[in-house]
Amino acid sequence: MTLGRPARLDGSGRTDHLMSTLVGVVGVYRRLSQFSGRRRPPVRAVDRNMPLVVEDVRPEAEDVVSLRLGNGTPLPGWRPGAHVDLVLPSGLVRQYSLCGDPSEKDHYRIAVRKIGVASAEVHALRPGAEVVVRGPRTAFPFVGEGPFLFVAGGIGITPILPMVGACVESGADWRLVYTGRSRASMPFLDELSAYGDRVSIRPDTEYGVPASGAELLDGMPDGASVYCCGPVPMITGVRVDLALTTAKAVHFERFAPPPIVAGEPFRLTLRRSGTVLDVPADRSALNVLLDARPGTPYSCRQGFCGTCAVPTADGGSMRVCVDRGTTVLDL
Repeated sequence: MTLGRPARLDGSGRTDHLMSTLVGVVGVYRRLSQFSGRRRPPVRAVDRNMPLVVEDVRPEAEDVVSLRLGNGTPLPGWRPGAHVDLVLPSGLVRQYSLCGDPSEKDHYRIAVRKIGVASAEVHALRPGAEVVVRGPRTAFPFVGEGPFLFVAGGIGITPILPMVGACVESGADWRLVYTGRSRASMPFLDELSAYGDRVSIRPDTEYGVPASGAELLDGMPDGASVYCCGPVPMITGVRVDLALTTAKAVHFERFAPPPIVAGEPFRLTLRRSGTVLDVPADRSALNVLLDARPGTPYSCRQGFCGTCAVPTADGGSMRVCVDRGTTVLDL
């Protein structure tokens, strides 16, 4: 497109020299931008998959093993509270908290309790097995200056361990309350024994009943930042009783999908097959889809990893683990 000489607005028909200058500048800019575009290198896709090798498998408690993963080179750094996506040889993807020392750059450590198909596959891995890791990513960041109260339930100790290590290194004031079904089921007790009375171990079998939120929070320092990770009933109890404390900040991570509160029933239509699925108020779209299509991919069940996102007929997508509403899925 060629721009002519702009005329003045006073009707004289004479050329507006200021606007002529601007037209010239725009023309030069357009020519330079086209030249720059021809010279710009193509955008390369970023491969975020890290092939790693299982270097060690160690039993940590009943039905719990830890894995050391590395590839002989320095790995991307991480901070306490981070997790990785573990892509198993079968193609299943699961998230596991990093529970080692962030200063050790040559490997990652995760710990896995055997509770399902994916975790059983992890337990079957042996040194030398090849896996793929994505990340690390942080959905449970450790921030603040303390004092800190850590509350962990069972395998929920995994993201807490590096936080405890960070407190020890910085000299921050901290306490840990660690609960579980029994001592035999609670991983990393030997590591935690080095911290003496800063750690309170509370197995349910020794007390007869699971601890209440108030019991887990007993002795919390004034103005503490609380970090809590574990099963849903434990987190619920802590959250309810925290309202009666002087906690400065509260952070939670759960290893189960969040409960559905005040849900409404809706309907899914699978466009390709014409199948119609009714989703009750108390179930997720993912749960109903798994009944009809057991191979439906999923991972975190909390809406952040994107594994379960399914294309919709209108060109969008639906995270079937958390999104709700009548939808036509491109399935």
